[in-house]
Amino acid sequence: MLSAVTIVKLHDRLTHVWHQPTDSVGTTPVCDEWLEAVSGQHRANFDLWHIEDEARAPGASDADLAQVKRNIDRTNQLRNDLAEQLDMALLRWLEPQQLPNQNAPLNSESPGLMIDRLSILALKVYHTREEAERSDAEPGHADRNLKRLAVLEAQRSDLAGCLDELWRETLAGTRRFKLYRQLKMYNDPSLNPAVYRKAAEPGPDGSRR
Repeated sequence: MLSAVTIVKLHDRLTHVWHQPTDSVGTTPVCDEWLEAVSGQHRANFDLWHIEDEARAPGASDADLAQVKRNIDRTNQLRNDLAEQLDMALLRWLEPQQLPNQNAPLNSESPGLMIDRLSILALKVYHTREEAERSDAEPGHADRNLKRLAVLEAQRSDLAGCLDELWRETLAGTRRFKLYRQLKMYNDPSLNPAVYRKAAEPGPDGSRR
């Protein structure tokens, strides 16, 4: 079910397609329920990457930055939720096989979190390669980014290998993983003091906001 090589190739293909003008590409169907979920999680990271770029745009107003921050929070919540859903899908698939083996050593990171990291690395690889190929950059820019690209590719290869090894050991019953909830607090009005304290302040007419 899980193949890091397949995931890396999917991330790269979708990253390329999503960067093309919308009128120059067709749909990019993924004919596999599991890979469709991987695709959706990657899309959240893709959107988050570009929303964060909006916050760095010169001339952005305070109102623009406030809206961007809200968009970042919403998209980051989605990104984490979808990573959790990847782990849930894997655990459902393993359950009929009585896996993971609860007596096996616990891995510190789940497959969903590793796939999330691979997704971010795919975006870094794409944009670093883009910088290395820029024709209008200053001297030395291409060489610096080619060195960065080599580091990113090596890190991604290492992580993909670790993901495949975790899956092999999980299937063999010699290692296990579990679902780790992110439990983000900032998007929950009942858990974010900046929200619930503001809501408790009296309004101009003395009523609670």
